[in-house]
Amino acid sequence: MRRRDFLQSAGMALAAGVVSTHMSRVHAHRYVLGADASGPLDAAAFRAMRRFAELPFGRIAYVERGSGDAALFLHGAPLNGFQWRSAIDRLSPYRRCIAPDFMGLGYSQIPEHQSLAASSQVAMLVALFDSLAISKADIVASDSGGAVAQLFAVRYPERVRTLLLTNCDVEPDSPPSGAKPVIEMARAGKLADATAKWLTDKALARATFGAAVYHDSAHFSDESIEYYVTPLVGSPLRKRQYEAFHLALEPNPLAGIEAALRRCTAPVRIVWGASDTVFAQADADYLDRTFPRSQGIRRVPEGKLFFQEEFPDVIAEEARRLWHVA
Repeated sequence: MRRRDFLQSAGMALAAGVVSTHMSRVHAHRYVLGADASGPLDAAAFRAMRRFAELPFGRIAYVERGSGDAALFLHGAPLNGFQWRSAIDRLSPYRRCIAPDFMGLGYSQIPEHQSLAASSQVAMLVALFDSLAISKADIVASDSGGAVAQLFAVRYPERVRTLLLTNCDVEPDSPPSGAKPVIEMARAGKLADATAKWLTDKALARATFGAAVYHDSAHFSDESIEYYVTPLVGSPLRKRQYEAFHLALEPNPLAGIEAALRRCTAPVRIVWGASDTVFAQADADYLDRTFPRSQGIRRVPEGKLFFQEEFPDVIAEEARRLWHVA
């Protein structure tokens, strides 16, 4: 199915009721509350590790694991930092892995009128870096998080060590044209209520959204659905912010960025799900020819939009290679 056809179908499915001042000082020792620091990160462990950075933008939720040089993991919509749990399992021996929740998604708590535009998300991440005493990081990003990563790299190049980009927005394809139905649902105030139905009909969530963005829709498990959806629909304010996040995808946040990307000096690796029906394979090619220090593309044959959860070994392997660690 072509990307445009899929997204239009997804929009119709959604319309039917389916969707889709600084910290109170960061402790010098990074401990894990209620979770085995060496064990796998399921929803309970990830929840136990959640912390909040008190920033001018609000209380920004994040999870941190590991030590040493920082690596920042940026998620897509309607997900949160939980998307990267299995990659963090594998990479925390090599990096101080930090997975924040974007404003308007996940467990971050922000004021009602806070801008959710990609440029504001970049400003929030800069404040988070400062709060956590991070001078520079390796950035791993997906989906709309990839747009934020690109903006961050051109505005704060001195704070980016490397970029690993998976299926995500690019200037000629942001937001993807077929995403209009979902954005229009948000504009009509119907997106949050449609998404909330996933909590009571998880089989339907897997048959629609899960089948569209995972190779195996069973990976969109009950605990994943609950972890992703619950904060989005927990109050009228959160519902409005979830919809506002989607409205902020327009106009194109990457418009005019190409010339700056061509001056980027950070090494870049592109890892692309080859079965994705949302972002085109040509988008990966665009990134490869635009970044002057691109180290090429690895295509994951069975990978769809959120393949990062299903194929964490691929992410870990490519990240270690990019980072030059064993």
